[in-house]
Amino acid sequence: QVQLVESGGGLVQAGGSLRLSCAASGLTFSSYSMGWFRQAPGAGREFVAAISGNGGSTYYEGPGKGRFTISRDNAKNVVYLQMNSLKPEDTANYYCAADSGKGPGGYDYWGQGTQVTVSS
Repeated sequence: QVQLVESGGGLVQAGGSLRLSCAASGLTFSSYSMGWFRQAPGAGREFVAAISGNGGSTYYEGPGKGRFTISRDNAKNVVYLQMNSLKPEDTANYYCAADSGKGPGGYDYWGQGTQVTVSS
């Protein structure tokens, strides 16, 4: 079955950096666009970034724009989220998701998330 497993979260001071990873298995990775989302306590899920299957196109929204960079390694079936200049308001559970582009409802598969905590 399809699995998406995030890693790389943790506690970091404001201004610091983290690189999140999402390892995918059970799917033809390069056929899927991949996205990163986040959800803070008491808040809704927020889109952060997405990357096309071949890595040629990226898209960002929200506060991470200009500070976060999404990338992928199709040989390793991994998508990354490099986060720089972190702020306390970036504290959230970060999820990756896979989108085949064929379903009616957007992303097909979701990971369990990795917690990022930014201290001031």
